Amino acid sequence: MQEPGVVAVRQALEQRRLQAFQQFRQQRRPETLLTALRKAVDQAIHELLRLFPLPAGATLAAVGGYGRGELYPYSDIDILILLRKPPSDEEASGIESLIAALWDLGLDLGHSVRTLEQCQEEAANDVTVETSLLESRWLAGDLQLLRELIGAMRGQLDPQRFFQAKRIEMQQRHVRYHGTPYALEPNCKESPGGLRDLQIIQWLAQAAGLGNNWREIARTDLLTASEFRSLRKAELAFKRLRIELHLLVGRREDRVLFDLQPRLAEVYGFTGSRTRRASELLMQRYYWAARVVSQFHTILLQSIEEILFLQPDAATTPIDEHFQIRNNRLELCRDDGFERNPSLIFRSFLILQQRRDLQGMSARMLHAMWHARRHIDSQFRRNPVNQHHFLQILQQPQGVVHTLRRMSLLNILPRYLPVFRRVVGQMQHDLFHAYTVDEHTLMVIRNIRRFTLAEYAQEHPLATELMAGFDRHWLLYVAALFHDIAKGRGGDHSELGARDIRRFCIEHRLDPADAELVEFLVRHHLKLSSVAQKQDLSDPRVIRDFATLMRDERHLTALYLLTVADIRGTSPKVWNAWKGKLLENLYRQTLQALGSGKLETADLLAQRKDAAIAEIRRLGLSDDSRDRFWSQLDVAYFLRHDVSDIAWQTRHLYRCVNSPEPVVKTRILGQHEALQVMVYIRDRKDLFVSICQYFDARMISIQDAKIHTTAAGWALDTFIVMLPAHEKDYRSHAALIEHDLAQCLQNMSQSPSDGAPAGRRRESRQAKAFPIVPNAELVSEDNGMTWRLSVSAADRPGLLYQLARVFARHEAILVMAKIMTLGDRVEDVFILRGKVFLQPRFSGLFERDILAALLGDAK
Repeated sequence: MQEPGVVAVRQALEQRRLQAFQQFRQQRRPETLLTALRKAVDQAIHELLRLFPLPAGATLAAVGGYGRGELYPYSDIDILILLRKPPSDEEASGIESLIAALWDLGLDLGHSVRTLEQCQEEAANDVTVETSLLESRWLAGDLQLLRELIGAMRGQLDPQRFFQAKRIEMQQRHVRYHGTPYALEPNCKESPGGLRDLQIIQWLAQAAGLGNNWREIARTDLLTASEFRSLRKAELAFKRLRIELHLLVGRREDRVLFDLQPRLAEVYGFTGSRTRRASELLMQRYYWAARVVSQFHTILLQSIEEILFLQPDAATTPIDEHFQIRNNRLELCRDDGFERNPSLIFRSFLILQQRRDLQGMSARMLHAMWHARRHIDSQFRRNPVNQHHFLQILQQPQGVVHTLRRMSLLNILPRYLPVFRRVVGQMQHDLFHAYTVDEHTLMVIRNIRRFTLAEYAQEHPLATELMAGFDRHWLLYVAALFHDIAKGRGGDHSELGARDIRRFCIEHRLDPADAELVEFLVRHHLKLSSVAQKQDLSDPRVIRDFATLMRDERHLTALYLLTVADIRGTSPKVWNAWKGKLLENLYRQTLQALGSGKLETADLLAQRKDAAIAEIRRLGLSDDSRDRFWSQLDVAYFLRHDVSDIAWQTRHLYRCVNSPEPVVKTRILGQHEALQVMVYIRDRKDLFVSICQYFDARMISIQDAKIHTTAAGWALDTFIVMLPAHEKDYRSHAALIEHDLAQCLQNMSQSPSDGAPAGRRRESRQAKAFPIVPNAELVSEDNGMTWRLSVSAADRPGLLYQLARVFARHEAILVMAKIMTLGDRVEDVFILRGKVFLQPRFSGLFERDILAALLGDAK
């Protein structure tokens, strides 16, 4: 039970906090609130010390953010009880009572009890502790003891060691938070470009003796008056955002989560438009602030490094009349060089790409570059020299990605390409992109660049091989820059982007053939993945039509390379070995069609059978055994299965043509990234439902399905499946699935239960915050012999199982399924046949039930 005095202190503290919150809601001044909350806690601690006094000679100090004098609504309170000597038992008991009372106030407390020597030892071993102690602020007790600690800390502080340790700490933190300010759910405190990056600069400046706050730092040569104003504006924006997050959630929360973004937009007063959500406008402001912080973080970090490590009076080596080298860094001969000749902006990036001995730009030059962005106007863009230099930057054999990232960070690229500026910070609410449009674009260019590097050959074997033989690969960088550049405008971004790149090619005087290629790539950058993942690649007509669109090998190869780079640049969750195999299969089949000029069904069938026979003979299987199994199969089987599948299935099934028990076989695909599962069993109408129920109950996702029934009525179905993300042991699961699925099918003598499958996957925050409208489209094919059902919806547990139940209920026979999962969104295609499609009334009921299943309303 709490003492009455503690209860009174807590009530007074809560009242002061409420008053501070009310004042903030009226004025929205972040630093006023941070100071008011700090003072409220200071006062509560002073009142508590009357009840639980410190040991004689001890000091109570605030450290960390609380020591800085900034206290967010639900931040933790870090304190240090500093002693001259280890406490006696009586003193230790009194300290424990004080700590317990502080917890009773409702404070999220972080505390340490140390002597002066222990503080010095801990600080020497841990830069985080050292940083925290550098921000010590006296609260109560022996002030002289705290002064001794501060003096000791400053005495043992090695600015160079401190700089290196904090930079390593920063780099590790950036990696933990996606390495970019432009993640779609950033952490406003810890992500690159967040509050922590500002604090890093202040700590390093303090260690270097350059000032203890921004105003003092601005009095040095590190910041101009305009830079100081820009930095403070961004800092205040972040402080307010962090406050609003805490107040909105009612606890400590620094992540700008999807489900919080619309509510935050409402707090800020943003209003959506026809093409932009209010939350998108909010996040675009966030990315503006993050960009400003990242810019100054880069510039100031390098400025402090040069002060601490480099020789300010080092000799200079001239390059020409405009540039020189000092301390292995590029520097302008005159600080006003960019103002006198803006064309030097692009030329400086070119020099860095061409001179591998240079370690970047000097801090002075980075400052000058940041201010030079205003000179990039329409006249600059029309200047043939600048246009030539920009293309040269893309054509360099090295440094392309780093240069474009630096140009984007310093706001040079968005100024030069106004259409690119429109997608800076542009959100993508399609449930599979993990980055803003501009960041995704730069990641696609990075992936294309990796195709040229030997160290990534194992990761992208075919792409690396194709890139080695692809002439003028810099054109792929141009296409990547524009492939998503029209997002957020409304309309077809591929067509709008094609118009933009056509204008770019005219302005930059690209060769007509090159201009046609990059425009083709932008217009059709989604085509290869769509065909590979949604259409039946065993159908010669699909390959023939796609080959006609491609025209020649150069267009096909360029589109393949851009597509792989694009998919791999969306999100770590989207790419997998099976998607890679689908794209490669389509590429190789189209290449063959382009080489032969035609692709007849009979020729394809003969080629496939001959190749399969050769493979089966290599496996040691006799022709009689093979023919005994093949006699059960029709032409459709051979057209819809590749040589590897035919040989694998023949090897396992030639003895089991009339097996009374289910046969289930598996094999691992890729680098242990997917499983192929074959099921051979007497056909029945609920078979697909049963298999879907089995996989879904185990959280195993079906990526592809081929459903085939032999002339004798046996089902020969194959599935490509992936284990849950946390499961990596495909070999053990392969054996388990072979046994369990066979047992499950053997025991299922009746239809599956009507209950939902046992999967425990949860709907993602992004799917909840930005739901997509489910869509189903049913189209007749082959003169009504088969029907194509295309569905799109947010992914959720049991979705495929619910669709399979609808098929079974309407006696729709599944011929093929293409299951495309894009992050948290599914875009599936099913080829069906059955009597239900012959009468409009029945097919209408079927479509209604499919939509109900997509909406989660299926019965």
